Amino acid sequence: MEKNDPAPEPLPAAAELPLDVEPPVKVPLAIEDWLAVLVMAALCLITFVNVVVRYFSSASIAWTEEISVFLMIVMTLVGGCAAMARDRHIKIEYFLEAGSAERQRRLARFGALCSALFFIGLGVLSIRLVRDQYRYEETTPGIGVPAWWYSVWLPLLSFAIALRAFGVFLRRRGRA
Repeated sequence: MEKNDPAPEPLPAAAELPLDVEPPVKVPLAIEDWLAVLVMAALCLITFVNVVVRYFSSASIAWTEEISVFLMIVMTLVGGCAAMARDRHIKIEYFLEAGSAERQRRLARFGALCSALFFIGLGVLSIRLVRDQYRYEETTPGIGVPAWWYSVWLPLLSFAIALRAFGVFLRRRGRA
């Protein structure tokens, strides 16, 4: 840096940064937060036990991989539900933030409605999957439990995401 160059502006202090305010919702967001904490704790515990057993015995516990994959899917859907409720899901902000405040509000509502319809469709189709797994007595390859035990969470969490998306749609009625 040369003598004549202006000094860079200092970073804002932590007290000056905007607080991340939770949106007003009827169903508490703590549900998704605590469910994510519990799922992540179970995932870490299962993986840790598997690593310790593999280190000392050179053999893996058969059920851990199957349960871990299930927990990762649940974690993804719970995270999607929390992101949807907080309106932090992936969106194309170039189009969303262009134009008037009314246009932004309409596009945000349209996106929330499309998300709700998508997850309703996913929930309906996954109900068919669960029904078929139950009807044909499909079992998991790792430990042989009924496959619908894992799949039944897909429609439930898909409908939860759809409800959170519909909540965003309703909250966007009067603001940009």
